[in-house]
Amino acid sequence: MASFGLKVIRGVFGAAEHVAPRLSGRAAFELFCRTPNVKSLSDGERRAVERAAGFMAEARHHRLKTRTDCVAVHEFRPEPDRGFRGTVLVIHGWRSRTEYMRALIEGFRGAGYKVVSLDLPGHGHSLGRHLNMVTAVDAARVAGEWFGPFAAAIGHSFGGAIAANAVAASVRGMPPLGVESLVLIAAPSSLPAIFDDFSHKLNVGPRSRIAMADRVKHLSGRPLSEFTGDRQLAEAPVPTLIIHAPDDREVHADHAKRYAGAGDHVSLHWADGLGHRRILADKDVVARAVRFVAEEHESTLH
Repeated sequence: MASFGLKVIRGVFGAAEHVAPRLSGRAAFELFCRTPNVKSLSDGERRAVERAAGFMAEARHHRLKTRTDCVAVHEFRPEPDRGFRGTVLVIHGWRSRTEYMRALIEGFRGAGYKVVSLDLPGHGHSLGRHLNMVTAVDAARVAGEWFGPFAAAIGHSFGGAIAANAVAASVRGMPPLGVESLVLIAAPSSLPAIFDDFSHKLNVGPRSRIAMADRVKHLSGRPLSEFTGDRQLAEAPVPTLIIHAPDDREVHADHAKRYAGAGDHVSLHWADGLGHRRILADKDVVARAVRFVAEEHESTLH
């Protein structure tokens, strides 16, 4: 049964649809972009952050200014005996942070890569309580200006969608992120579908949804309908590996299939039984991602 608070919100949006749909749509968009309070961690999240304290102490920490925010970027040098094979950018998902990307970061460090891990606005060590695709792509852009171009961008969940959008230059006025390859793990491929799910949950009506879409176009310079991963990857044919679990309950497997339909430069690996979050710590997933990036990097050198 829905919580009392959710019932109230659904009632408010239901009524506002008939009275003030534009105002309702803008309010829904702002609520959609509101990030969780980084200080309100669950017990499990707090333990994970504490366990990663030593790992985080090994990084160099930077604060970079975007157009609207100040974001934290963590620079992990490769293992000393591995040489240097290039730099990769790692982007976490919604309600996540660099500490939760530890297995991937350590995998790439162990293979000789410098890893630049971005804490998105409103997450981890970054400031703010607001995140949308425009501010996220802007954060990736700034990381690229300071540390790129990259051998690869690796994103989990919403971070994967951000990586795809950054490479495809989906936000008008921002240049494409320079990468040789992409690895998208459990990533959503359709912003319109995410908006639909959110609107259905909160009872946001059709006229209010139009106002939400108008807000996207105002901020990004492009209509909401263009924010689909298959279209983006088709227009920016960077070698891409999609890793997804068929049993993912947060991001349906259809999103992975949609990415895979972008062209022959996209390959799809099903990580059976790993869900949405366990997939990040799986040794085979990490090894597969590192191997793909290394092979693509080698191919660019010959």
